[in-house]
Amino acid sequence: MKRLFFALMLMGATLCASAQLLYRISGKDLPTPSYVVGTYHLANVAFVDSIPGIRQAMADCQQVYGELIIDEMQSPDTLAMMQQAMLLPEGMTLDKLLTADEMNRLNAYMKSLLGMDMTNPMIAQEMGKWTPSALSTTLSSLSYLKKTSGFDPQNQFDNYFQKEAFKQGKNVGGLETTLFQLNMLFKSQTLERQKELLMCQVDNVAFMDEMADKVIQAFYTQDLNAIKEAMDAKLNNSCDSRPEEEDALIYNRNADWVKKMPALMAKMPTLFAVGAAHLPGEKGVLNLLRQAGYKVEGVTK
Repeated sequence: MKRLFFALMLMGATLCASAQLLYRISGKDLPTPSYVVGTYHLANVAFVDSIPGIRQAMADCQQVYGELIIDEMQSPDTLAMMQQAMLLPEGMTLDKLLTADEMNRLNAYMKSLLGMDMTNPMIAQEMGKWTPSALSTTLSSLSYLKKTSGFDPQNQFDNYFQKEAFKQGKNVGGLETTLFQLNMLFKSQTLERQKELLMCQVDNVAFMDEMADKVIQAFYTQDLNAIKEAMDAKLNNSCDSRPEEEDALIYNRNADWVKKMPALMAKMPTLFAVGAAHLPGEKGVLNLLRQAGYKVEGVTK
């Protein structure tokens, strides 16, 4: 369920002294510091200026690395690959994968969220061919967008840092490939497990809304520990993320990034802009960098 809870919206709050999204990486063999900032792609871009020290960090760094290169996501080849990754096997549709009762529950959820459901032939023709993972990810994003305003798909929060780097003639790179992320999001689980998690979303709306609200508040108060605490909430049933799923979604990727970051930072000061949920915790990026011998400290001004 963790992959469904990154829907955040702007909330006014007073920052506590220990709350940061931006961290300075120094020491070991680095001639100059690098930085890592926690992001969320549906956050309001205007929130960038609420992150202490971000403008100076952007000025000091000579390159920006994200989870992947955002501009590559817009290429025709990538869009075609994404559309293909979201589709069920040829000849299969959701109404064949789900029972009649499960379809009724899904339709009721979609009706409350979108005002239409799979009984609409146009919706069934499009969404009815999607994998359960693709549908659940889309519905969670739409749920967020329904509750907020001002989101501009052409001006997203995590795009911002790469766009600014391009404008300034700085290098832009990605820690992962688009193909890797598509496989992770849409193909790393069996269809049966994807179906189970989709129904968890449909059947636990109140729980998911509460978790999303907590993540929202934690992000905009720049409280990484609270983000982790909110995302670690459990239903204590099969809806909870399995250890191998958490490894694939977060922890294995954290470890892989931290292996790649030293060479990038040694070459030139780098601003890493990655999902905020990857930063906290024992197996988070911040702690892994410290274990690798770097000094990692929150930027407060």
